[in-house]
Amino acid sequence: MIFRTFYALSVLVLPTAIQGAQPSAPPPTQAPLRDLPWGQLNFLHTTDTHGWHAGHLQDADWGDYISFAERLRERADKEGVDLLLIDTGDRIEGNGLYDASDPKGLYTSDIFKEQKIDVICVGNHELYRQNASENEFLTTVPNYKGNYLASNVDIFDPKSGDRVPLAPRFKKFTTKNQGIRVLAFGFIFDFTGNANNTVVQSVRDTIKEKWFQEAIRDRDVDLFLVSGHVPLRSEEFNSIFKAIREVQWDTPIQFFGGHTHVRDYSKYDSKAFALESGRYMETIGFMSITGLATGGKRNDPISDALKDSIAPLATPKFARRYIDNNLFSYYHHTSLNGTSFPTSRGRNVSAMISLARKALNLDTRFGCAPLDLWTNRAPYPSKNSIFTWLQDFVFPEMIHDADREGKPTLALTNTGALRFDIFEGAFTIDTTYSVSPFTNGFRYIADVPFNVAKKLLLVLNNEPPGLGSAAHTLRAMPPVSSEHLAVYQENHHFKASLAGDSLYQAVLGDEYPDLSPGYTTVDDAGADGDDTVHSPIKFYKVPTFIESRIGLISTASKRQKSPDTIQNAEDPEVVDLVYIEFVQEQILLALKFLGADYGEEDTDLYMEGVTLTTLIGKWVRENWNGEC
Repeated sequence: MIFRTFYALSVLVLPTAIQGAQPSAPPPTQAPLRDLPWGQLNFLHTTDTHGWHAGHLQDADWGDYISFAERLRERADKEGVDLLLIDTGDRIEGNGLYDASDPKGLYTSDIFKEQKIDVICVGNHELYRQNASENEFLTTVPNYKGNYLASNVDIFDPKSGDRVPLAPRFKKFTTKNQGIRVLAFGFIFDFTGNANNTVVQSVRDTIKEKWFQEAIRDRDVDLFLVSGHVPLRSEEFNSIFKAIREVQWDTPIQFFGGHTHVRDYSKYDSKAFALESGRYMETIGFMSITGLATGGKRNDPISDALKDSIAPLATPKFARRYIDNNLFSYYHHTSLNGTSFPTSRGRNVSAMISLARKALNLDTRFGCAPLDLWTNRAPYPSKNSIFTWLQDFVFPEMIHDADREGKPTLALTNTGALRFDIFEGAFTIDTTYSVSPFTNGFRYIADVPFNVAKKLLLVLNNEPPGLGSAAHTLRAMPPVSSEHLAVYQENHHFKASLAGDSLYQAVLGDEYPDLSPGYTTVDDAGADGDDTVHSPIKFYKVPTFIESRIGLISTASKRQKSPDTIQNAEDPEVVDLVYIEFVQEQILLALKFLGADYGEEDTDLYMEGVTLTTLIGKWVRENWNGEC
């Protein structure tokens, strides 16, 4: 089945009596809610939080999530069922709470570790840089000793220099209340952009290893649990599924994925399902399985309501729910309120987050954004596209190196360099890191023939062989699969289609009038996965790369002239080719594809010490100053 998942901000900010945990949090709006489908074995899942542990200020924060998990554990223990917490990586890079400190992550490791997580694995963002992977090895892995799994990642121990597993390859455990015997793994997709102090083995090679083949042949297992920073509908997860099924044809398998920043639920067979739970602390995934065998000792008591429902079934029942990360959802699913819901541990963590934000001055204003700028919620190009803003305003005014004064310039960046939207109103230090958290600077190649340079954008966006493999990393990642973006019609209605190749979202109808926009997910189990009932929202495809031509024709003239006039303007013979250093490999490959043989030795620093983050902050201070 083709899957479709659609996103908006998890809440609409309007006055109500409820208050968020962070002092600067405006209140969310209540909406119709679906209950959690509790079962014999239950899960809470986070992925791709990217430092958003303060929430989105209008949402719940990591401390509230800790309270939520503790309250659900209390219920599980009372009813004699089990609850496990899963996290599938990319916990860093993407928010000021992580990126604004020196060293990065100064506060977030202590904040994150307060949540008790049963199975946790690594993401690609933990592996891009040596200091991040070493922090993972020396801090996060010990914080979750025995629960952190790295089935296909090694690291060179910074103390001994030896190549060792980042964490244990797998673990076997028995659940507390039901005695369900679980065999768990922790994978990452076939990532190749890691720093050279780590080694990522392909999933295909890993599942041939002796240890893996021996592990999956264990007959004393009631459930295989495969966590991974891996898309659900990927060759990697499919390979793992097939490998297990070859030797255990009927043992249930639960996959938890990540990386693509979407809500999704996939059926592999009648006893194997997979869940992915969005991005940026917007979503908490809930999963339940009922009818599993209980090969380990089961403790009494079991609630009368569940005695019959948890008996082993020939085909266990799997169910999912995507929870909007806000206090209304938390209160509803715990049947508690603002007084009874928070736990002391949760309150303490919320206080830690608040203190960290103050220490980092994250609410300090750089300026006031006069309009909303979207990564995927506005067409490109358009006045509300963040990429149009970057290419037409920021780059032309800020891309300048004194040593290359007067040189015509063609500047390129991947759209994935901008991670989040800009909202009308205060633009703070925190905003700069949310929009562009990376430390990559700029590089350039001098005096590239313009007749070559001007073709680069087309080549990069068409992704010829040898370039396309990295497109998912380079492109701005919408909270929907790029293959399944909604097509929004002029009449603001969507074609109702749950099958075939339609890219339209199903109409919710008139059952719930006056809904706030938000996630309206359709997955392999249908259209009832979201806990909060929302109206749909539109998204647009964006290119993988954008460019700015600087000094070829003035920005003001460019805005006034037609495309034909610009095309016929006199072209320079050569230009300085400037780009974000993260995409240097793709730039050099594209140049070779065009017959221009440049290498790393032909590149040099441009605007030394300037990153896209600092460049955007400087532009905002100079152009959007004033009160909101």
